[in-house]
Amino acid sequence: MKILLIGNYENNRQESMQRFVEMLRHGLIEAGCDVHRIQPEPVMGRLIPGEDGLGKWLGYIDRFVLFSTQFRDQVQWADVVHICDQSNSVYVPWLKGKPNVVTCHDMMAIRSALGEIPQNPTRWSGRVFQHWILSRLRQAQRVVCVSEQTRVEFLRVANLPQERVTVTPNALNYRYRPMESEAAEDRLDGLGLAGERPFLLHVGGNEWYKNREGVLRIFHHLVKLPGYEQHRLFMAGKPWTLRMRNYVEEMGLVGRIKELVEVSNEHLQALYSTAEALIFPSLQEGFGWPIIEAQACGCPVVTTNRAPMTDVGGDAAVYIDPANEMAAACTIAASLKCQQALRKSGFLNATRFSNEAMITGYLYAYRTALEGVSAVASHTRCAE
Repeated sequence: MKILLIGNYENNRQESMQRFVEMLRHGLIEAGCDVHRIQPEPVMGRLIPGEDGLGKWLGYIDRFVLFSTQFRDQVQWADVVHICDQSNSVYVPWLKGKPNVVTCHDMMAIRSALGEIPQNPTRWSGRVFQHWILSRLRQAQRVVCVSEQTRVEFLRVANLPQERVTVTPNALNYRYRPMESEAAEDRLDGLGLAGERPFLLHVGGNEWYKNREGVLRIFHHLVKLPGYEQHRLFMAGKPWTLRMRNYVEEMGLVGRIKELVEVSNEHLQALYSTAEALIFPSLQEGFGWPIIEAQACGCPVVTTNRAPMTDVGGDAAVYIDPANEMAAACTIAASLKCQQALRKSGFLNATRFSNEAMITGYLYAYRTALEGVSAVASHTRCAE
């Protein structure tokens, strides 16, 4: 089977999506498929790289004008085209009936544009763009959602027949596993964290749903509890916002909380392997990769008591209400007395999200797409 994978525009800096596509490519090749990967390359975007202002509009030229020639040439080669991120579903009309699959990672941007998420208002241009994405998603032959929660939201908003939408959970997009103690200490030394123990970890960007300010408030309550007076909090991801920086200063937590900007996979593996717990109180997620990343490294996970976090964490995570930060801190303090049990159950839970299971799910979607096109062609010939 010849599979064409459509990746994301480089200037959008969506590292997790880039890794997702590469993980798919390797898995499909191992399964015996012939795989090509393409994505829009910065041409106009080289002039002003970026996701805002003029850089964003130059990127649109790269993505929706200049990319069209390369896209159409490659489509002719493929048996099935897999658009690996729903934000690129605008390419579906370019396929002209070619068997296709689109992965839907989450519905948050689309739901925000529809006014369903008041805490994340969308400007008029964003509303137009997300409407365009949704209209093209509805034209996809098969849609694969990364969690049951995403599937439920997609079916409600897109109003498509259920048989066109399936669920294939993500696998780890890096080979996370427990790091040997000496190697982990070397990595922490490289981050300037030598001797800073014990610590809790948060991983995520500054998107509204990551609830990073909530993480700070939970930690502020936690360090007041017996046994947690000396704990540190390390926040791996994007640089802090001004509001976060001001909060840390106002609460007297400077030195107790540290920002670790865009750490490497190896450094993140070391952090997971040595942290007392991952604190991941997201308000919403499409999947929640850090949950299984942490569990695969033997790190206990504390996350939000709502789907899809509850589906991904299974029986191996501790669940909190992110709106009740004082109660969340108390739950963390109580639950981490059972760290060894959480580590063991986390290891077991993470094995559910294997690369083999994910590739099997996508191969099923590809075969179904091929059979669907064949059935339509057969029906057309009979009608003639």
